[in-house]
Amino acid sequence: MALDHTLIGVETPPHERTWTEKDTMLYALGVGAGTDELAFTTEKDQRVLPTFAVLAAQALGRRLGDYDPALLVHAEQAFELHRELPAAGGVRTTSKVTGMYDKGSGALVTVEATAVDLDTGEPVIASRSSVFIRGEGGFGGDRGPKDTWAAPDRAPDQKVTYSTRPEQALIYRLSGDYNPLHSDPAFAARAGFDRPILHGLCTYGVTGRALLHAVAGSDPARFKAMAGRFSSPVFPGESLTVSIWVDGADVLFRTAKDDGTVVIDRGRATIA
Repeated sequence: MALDHTLIGVETPPHERTWTEKDTMLYALGVGAGTDELAFTTEKDQRVLPTFAVLAAQALGRRLGDYDPALLVHAEQAFELHRELPAAGGVRTTSKVTGMYDKGSGALVTVEATAVDLDTGEPVIASRSSVFIRGEGGFGGDRGPKDTWAAPDRAPDQKVTYSTRPEQALIYRLSGDYNPLHSDPAFAARAGFDRPILHGLCTYGVTGRALLHAVAGSDPARFKAMAGRFSSPVFPGESLTVSIWVDGADVLFRTAKDDGTVVIDRGRATIA
């Protein structure tokens, strides 16, 4: 098994994606929005949760090498919005692998994507992500850049807790991520889990909702950017608490389960 290092820096062909009002409402339900968030879950004066940007900017996937897909996990996700997303719309996205880093026990592969408006070509979303592939390290490569994130030496300015539902992953997967890790017990067992886990991007979306309502006044137009590192799996039905530190437009956050296990670490957001 080996990664294909020749992919680094090679841009993919443009991929067009469109979405409807139904798609953005379904996404909102998939990340836990409900009857108290009707602006996102119904068509009346509909608006879009900012974290939908991650799905909108996804390009066509490509094989990174020869490895067991059950050993791949989403490691990090970030996006920047150039403008508020419409309830229905479309973008044209290109992406490229920006690095393959040797972490010893595995490899970290980083990807950047740029999504532009289908009609005008103007930038809409910039996205950065990484995946960790267990067993693919040890090739003698660079370990990658270090992150200097640190939680402030004070209590969080706000803490928000949301519960997830036992069927949360089955709803979220209808937005397009049909990885059997989140629905098939046998596949989840191959990856070392006793049952399917929640999509990392679902946890990310739940966290984004907490940030939107707690520090952006529930106004998606004020939500400019978000980044975080996935540090532990979540099982559908578990509750998530987002600890938030605010310094003007700059926001730091961390998401944890009831037992204190951190599931999204090194969180950053920018709120206008």
